[in-house]
Amino acid sequence: MENCIFCKIANGEIPSATLYEDEEFRVILDLGPASKGHALILPKVHAANIYELPDATAGKAMIVAKHMAEKLTNALECDGFNIVQNNGEIAGQTVFHFHMHLIPRYQGDGVELTWKPGSLTDEDRDEILAKLK
Repeated sequence: MENCIFCKIANGEIPSATLYEDEEFRVILDLGPASKGHALILPKVHAANIYELPDATAGKAMIVAKHMAEKLTNALECDGFNIVQNNGEIAGQTVFHFHMHLIPRYQGDGVELTWKPGSLTDEDRDEILAKLK
């Protein structure tokens, strides 16, 4: 996509702090990190979100995420790790090029990625199950 900033970064047109690169992906440090070592996995092919991403690319993205989470955890000695992927503005997506956040977690880091658990009613369960059959 011509004006997509993540396409330009992923394909090396805009400089970045690159942690990893292969023929399909570039992993960079996020310029607005939630924590030390926060990185982004960017596919080199444009897809606005997970719905547009080819299955093979989606699978490889998770393999890259696992590999990078291991490397970052070992290098930074973090206490935990979040892998986050948002789709749509309502879900927190701000750049409409599929990407995954790799967020190392540290005790007392103040990063909040939680929600208040609700409850699954019998009616909701039955409705969802029926719609997905």
